[in-house]
Amino acid sequence: MTTAFGPPSLIASDVDGTLIDDDDRVTDRTVAVLTRARAEGVELVLATGRPPRWIPQITDQLADTPAAVRYAVCANGAIVYDVAADRVLHVAALQPAALAQIAQLCVDLLPGCGLAAERAGASAFDAATEPFVATPGYEHAWLNPDHVYVSRDEVVGEPAVKLLARMPGMSSHAMAAAVAPHLGDLAEVTFSIDTGLVEFSVPATHKASGLSWLTAECDVDGSATIAFGDMPNDIEMLRWAAHGVAMGHGNPAALDAADEITASNVDDGVAKVLERWF
Repeated sequence: MTTAFGPPSLIASDVDGTLIDDDDRVTDRTVAVLTRARAEGVELVLATGRPPRWIPQITDQLADTPAAVRYAVCANGAIVYDVAADRVLHVAALQPAALAQIAQLCVDLLPGCGLAAERAGASAFDAATEPFVATPGYEHAWLNPDHVYVSRDEVVGEPAVKLLARMPGMSSHAMAAAVAPHLGDLAEVTFSIDTGLVEFSVPATHKASGLSWLTAECDVDGSATIAFGDMPNDIEMLRWAAHGVAMGHGNPAALDAADEITASNVDDGVAKVLERWF
């Protein structure tokens, strides 16, 4: 633990397994400490693998409080989203040629895997953009009512903020280990759950790069950021922040990247740290 840190100027938090409990709730204790932080001029920015259209499930819980969220870094840093204006501010998208190469690697190295692409529109619910397309037989790792099944060529045919490879029965860690040595500078690979799902994004795109863009381009004070996370897709953010905090139940790689380990998401781990200052 870095004892000299604090107070923070900005709170950056992963969502699933970190900010919310296992019932997808921001607990009353967490809302209370975020409200006190906001009264001191310190705001919460969400930093998540979720796309913007899955952000309201979280931000609606804070919308009628002083801790209302203004910004979210989505899709593991590939999207910066203005919550209040419902506007996508920044996108880092893989282009079709790169998507096709990554898809072929996955087919060769992970035989039988399903492929999907997450795309970015101008807003969370941009009707002009099909947000999630997948190859036939792709098995979702979580409930996703947005998907459309298309051919592999169509999955890689338009720019995407993430290409996803899904292989139930194989760990995400093993999938990433199989593909990563062959990627070169094609893409970043990470995962947020260890149940057979890996995600590819533009090189050097991760939650830390999204937060860096946000603090440079918007009125957000990143001079003393505290960050909370629990999985490998949080590693860069935990290292980038002035103080990185991993959840007690987190993936070993996230624990190793953090300055401090707190309690789990079901034991108000985020609130317990923030209550030192607020």
